[in-house]
Amino acid sequence: MSVVVVIGAQWGDEGKGKIVDAIASSVDFTIRYNGGNNAGHTVINKFGTFPLHIIPCGVFSKKAKSYISNGVVIDPGVLVGEIELLQKAKIDLQSRLFISPRAHIILPYHKLFDRLFEEAKAGGKTGTTGRGIGPVYADKVSYNGIRVSDFIDKKKFKKKLETQLLIKNKILKAFGEKPLTLEQIEKEYAPFRKVISPFVKELFGEINKGLVSNKQILLEGAQAVFLDTDWGTYPFATASSMLPGSINALAGIPPQKITNTIGVVKAYITRVGAGPFPTELLDATGEKLRSIGHEFGTTTGRPRRCGWFDAELVRFACELSGISEIALTKLDVLDTFKEIKICTGYSLNNKKVRYYDGDEVFLGKVKPLYKIMKGWNTSIQGIKKFEDLPVNTKKYILEIEKLAGVKVKYISTGPSRDALIVR
Repeated sequence: MSVVVVIGAQWGDEGKGKIVDAIASSVDFTIRYNGGNNAGHTVINKFGTFPLHIIPCGVFSKKAKSYISNGVVIDPGVLVGEIELLQKAKIDLQSRLFISPRAHIILPYHKLFDRLFEEAKAGGKTGTTGRGIGPVYADKVSYNGIRVSDFIDKKKFKKKLETQLLIKNKILKAFGEKPLTLEQIEKEYAPFRKVISPFVKELFGEINKGLVSNKQILLEGAQAVFLDTDWGTYPFATASSMLPGSINALAGIPPQKITNTIGVVKAYITRVGAGPFPTELLDATGEKLRSIGHEFGTTTGRPRRCGWFDAELVRFACELSGISEIALTKLDVLDTFKEIKICTGYSLNNKKVRYYDGDEVFLGKVKPLYKIMKGWNTSIQGIKKFEDLPVNTKKYILEIEKLAGVKVKYISTGPSRDALIVR
């Protein structure tokens, strides 16, 4: 039995989709276990280019079944769009894609609240994606959520929606917004029910049988460690847990069943939205990283903030999450840099500090401590073996490995599935 978890070990957008797509061919189940369509994974393979937000990236494996677990929040319109995109590309979803009836759904008022709450914060905005993620998770923990099982039952959905609109419309009225009607929501969502219903199935039984019968299970995490509600740069975080241990609640798998945790990191680092960013580059170097790396959000299209690799962040992510292997992506983006910096740690008031020594204000004040390394000034695209990489490329990888305290097993040298070195 092998249960592998793939998580982001920075602020998201590390290239998890590519790593999942590359290793999914050998597994029996791929499971998306957290987040919603505020996360975007771009997969490029022989079938085409696919920006996926909810459906597991392992869906392209002919062998694997793909599960959307109870820990995911689902925008029905986005999910239907992805189903249709995959079906158009001749990807067989019949008896292969399953959705937990316990997952919660995003409704129009969640998106409205996301925007209204963010606008009300004025100068204190947190930079949400506006997809309604925070409000739907808030409804979940305050017993006001509507789940997939409710949604596919038209009478049950109507009854629960009526109750919620009594509450939600009072809030909308306080913000000066027009009230929503049950009729308009049902008209918008009814077509989605028809498409989604055939895929809804309780997942626990099959997952548990898989654990007992030594099946290979791949769990796909959304976003990343430093967007975690508790351990990330709160309040500049997301609404669900990002850590491997959360799979117990979010997918029904005991944490002791995890056999391997792969932490995906970029060879530099990016962030979308507000929040502290110690190694951010607000200069031509940052613009060069953004341009070469095509650093614009899959979900929002927003330009990503760029900076040098932060080993302090990655080291803490490995310590916290039990990361056993690192997948290093977008290394080829650094091909033309004459020198490359790695942040080895932080200092504050001339004293060395760790990430966990303070809050988001503290992190906005720390100074990164850099090690300068020579670039390799040649293309690494197409290289298939670690031994064939330029000397300075290997030195850079080994330095990251040393600072993080975890082996770099996967090295991405380009966007496609086969541009990957496995050590």
